[in-house]
Formats: sequence, C-alpha cells, structure tokens
Amino acid sequence: MKAVHLITILIFCSVIPVAAEQKAITDTITTSGGDLVITFVGHASLIMSYNDNVIHVDPFSKMADYAKMPKADIIIITHEHSDHLDLQAVHNIKKPQAKIIGTNEVAKKIPGIIVMKNGETQTVEGLKIEAVPAYNIVHMRAPGKPYHPKGVGNGYVITFGDKRVYIAGDTENTPEMKKLKDIDVAFLPMNLPYTMSPEMVADAVKSFKPKILYPYHFSMGETNMPRLQQLLKDEQSIELRVRGTR
Repeated sequence: MKAVHLITILIFCSVIPVAAEQKAITDTITTSGGDLVITFVGHASLIMSYNDNVIHVDPFSKMADYAKMPKADIIIITHEHSDHLDLQAVHNIKKPQAKIIGTNEVAKKIPGIIVMKNGETQTVEGLKIEAVPAYNIVHMRAPGKPYHPKGVGNGYVITFGDKRVYIAGDTENTPEMKKLKDIDVAFLPMNLPYTMSPEMVADAVKSFKPKILYPYHFSMGETNMPRLQQLLKDEQSIELRVRGTR
C-alpha cells in the first residue's frame, strides 16, 4: 500500500443503499485474500464485506433502517452502551447461524455469543480477531468514574488476508493501543468528552503508525478535523481519510 499523506472528505469509491432515503459511502481495501469493502453507516456503525461474509460492527438503528440492510454472517459489538449494542438492529440483520462477538456485558443481553476478554484472540469464520482494551484514562463521568472503565469494553484487530484492521471502539489513546503493530487500517473515535480529542488521536497514531486512519464516531461540524490534519501534517506514512458520519 503506497504511503501517502492526505485528507479526503466525503470522497468515495461507490455507494450502496442503506435505506430508501439514504446512500452510504464505501471504500475498498485490496488484500491478499480478496477485496475488503467497508461501508460507513454512521456513528460507530460499519459494514465489512469480505469473501462472501458480511460483518456488521456496532449496528445502531438511528443510523439506518437495518431491516433493509445486508444480513450478517458476523456481528461484532465493542461494548454494551445502547448506541453500540442495539438489540433491535441485531435482530434485524442476524442470519440464523450468524456469529456474534462481544464482551461479558454484551453476553448478559445476548446469551450464547462468543465472549472475548481484553487481550484474547479468536478465529471466527477464518478471520483472526484480537480484542484490544478500550477505556478512558482522562475523561470522566464524575470524579473516579470514567465513561468507559478499563476491562469492560473491547476494540478489535481483524486480519483480512495480509491486512490488519483495527476498530477501536470507545476509548482513549491507551498504552495498549499505542503498542499495536502492523496496523494497515485504523478506525479511531473522536467524540468528546466520551473518547478522544484530535491531540489524543494524533498521539496514538504517531505511536502505532497505521497506514490508513479513519476517524469515526464523530459529528461533522462539532469535531475539529482540521486540527487533526494539522497535527498529522508531517506524518507522511499515514493517510488520513475522513468519511461522513454523525
């Protein structure tokens, strides 16, 4: 993958229908095992299509009509908050034999899922999936009460052929994130005060240096994206891609 540095806003390779009144932006990542097509639904919701498998990440009904969405072979849920664990959305997209991956807290609401603890690795439908701790260090709901406590939520590194894709979930720039290696594509959240500021995102990616960075889980007009671009202007090996979200 050629190392270039640029910011692209609302530029896309193709569109697919999300609901009758919406279009979703998609990008295609070439891997040694075939194309990985990523659909940006909005908020923290993603769809990844790879080798006839449809993978939904944190489906959230406020972002689209999930009754009209492609049915899921794999559903990945980062944590139990309602904008990430939406039971109606899961019901609408789940194939009878779909694999659902989540945390212990998610398993309390969806029994029988594949539970992954921080630091664990599983192979699901031929995909290697690694659970990375997702938590707050600085931002607190109240003194001593982080919005996302350590040990509860996951981010995930998913290997598609020769490409490693990191979906961070709701987190800050944790030591575990900064120690990641060989990440080709990274999705990092930027919705204050719950997750990261531009400075936190820049600090993280300067440490683990993903080839492509997608800020996600942010609100257009409320997140200081030009600030992130400025902070990363000298990082020539990182391509910053901004896709529409809310």
